Amino acid sequence: MHCKRLWLEAIFERGVNALGQTGDCLIAISTSGNSKNILNAATAAKEKGMQVIALTGETGGVLKNHADVLINIPSTVTSHIQEAHITIAHLMIERVELTLFA
Repeated sequence: MHCKRLWLEAIFERGVNALGQTGDCLIAISTSGNSKNILNAATAAKEKGMQVIALTGETGGVLKNHADVLINIPSTVTSHIQEAHITIAHLMIERVELTLFA
């Protein structure tokens, strides 16, 4: 069980280390802002010179300390936070599409 827990805590960090490059941007989403696997990915991103956009709940949790841009939803209700995160993600995707394919 211990090994599985450590693997889960490193799952997103491994992707950042494998694919992330200086100048890239990591979008880190954590309702609490305290998810260990997300914090590890954000730490790895900063070490690689990447920007971090964090989507969190009301307090921002520890993740706010790793964020270049913090988008924290003013709620402590998990479902409300996640609904807002979904909407924000769709808006971000639309903006990228408009920029790339206008």
